[in-house]
Amino acid sequence: MSILRTFATDILAFDEQDTINTVADAFLSQAYQQCLSVAVVNAKQQPVGMISRHQLNDIFLKKFGRELFGNRPVKDFMRQDVLSVEVTDSLAEAAAYISKKMRFPLSEDFVITEQGRYLGMGAVLHLLSAMEKQISQSAAELNIAYRQLSSSQAQLVQSEKMAALGQMVAGVAHEINTPLGYVNNNIEMAREFFAQFHYVLQAHEHLAHTLIDPNSRDVDIAESLANLDDAKAGFDSQQWFADLEGLFADTFYGVEQISELVTGLKNFSRLDQAILDNVSLNECIENALLIARNTLKYKVTVLKRLEDVPPIRCAASQINQVLLNLFTNAAQAIKEQGYLLIKSWSDKDFVYVSVQDTGCGIAAEHLAKIFDPFFTTKPVGQGTGLGLSISYKIIQQHQGSIRVASELGKGTRFVIAFPRTLNLSAAA
Repeated sequence: MSILRTFATDILAFDEQDTINTVADAFLSQAYQQCLSVAVVNAKQQPVGMISRHQLNDIFLKKFGRELFGNRPVKDFMRQDVLSVEVTDSLAEAAAYISKKMRFPLSEDFVITEQGRYLGMGAVLHLLSAMEKQISQSAAELNIAYRQLSSSQAQLVQSEKMAALGQMVAGVAHEINTPLGYVNNNIEMAREFFAQFHYVLQAHEHLAHTLIDPNSRDVDIAESLANLDDAKAGFDSQQWFADLEGLFADTFYGVEQISELVTGLKNFSRLDQAILDNVSLNECIENALLIARNTLKYKVTVLKRLEDVPPIRCAASQINQVLLNLFTNAAQAIKEQGYLLIKSWSDKDFVYVSVQDTGCGIAAEHLAKIFDPFFTTKPVGQGTGLGLSISYKIIQQHQGSIRVASELGKGTRFVIAFPRTLNLSAAA
């Protein structure tokens, strides 16, 4: 079976004659919840265009947009340059084509066809992530060969971090793209508002010039007044400023979201800080949750019970990596909808973090092996088996411990303990 067939989601395409209102209602439904765009097909089920959420927002944000355009057919607004791949194409061919043709900010998915007829929609980020996984799988095989020559732990840690980097970047890119999309749209709307205001202002200036010109005739003044009336037709200054204030508020909110993500990335990597620093585990939890947000948000409800814990001396980027791995594993273990409960607390000797999910659980015969290098219960190509092994080593280096309890069908709980005082000579 073609690998691209696995990307084809069972999404009904829109007919050319479907109205914009019909399309908008579909995008609000559960079936279309994760679609950025959907194909428009003709009677032969051949894709003739695409319509995206971004385009709908642009239509409905216009003044009286729904009333003016809601009953018009989607073919009048669709993008005719279809981002499409044939189901028989290889993963590499499809990824190369999509990478070349996709536009930023990312506002649409791609169409998958079979012999020119619509088969389904595919997510661009899923395709690129699959390509990244192929590369990661090749890298993992090279790492296995390297491990046979050298037991260098540092190389294995870096390999796993790089394997996870693609997934992390894809998730953050998706999170940034959403606010970036409506910031861009709001700026376009503001430009249209100011163009209309400029037209009215010019009419006022022309009238003022006519009034003070000693050579002006009554007919000139009447003409300037008529031009001003035409310019002000349909222009409600009070509503204009109210709409503009709303646009600016939305834009600032979007910029704040982007700033939050960028700050989260910086805090997650801790590139500007010393390797060892006094760090709050609660901050590490928040940073890792921010990076994992795109992985968690569609199916995982995060519950936090974080106590006021003392800071510990640690390499923050490594602790972030451990937590991100546990959060990602929890999301993968939850098949449809579930919960992730995160706790922190302390006693006189240790600071603790508990990560508990309601996922599929781990079989009893596998519990003793989950921290072994290259052990994984995931299908081939979906896991390197290094994540928990590296996490275990990182926790050991910080003189901590990690325990796991699990039950099939009910979930898994990891408890990590870090000493409140780190023995630097032992850590070295």
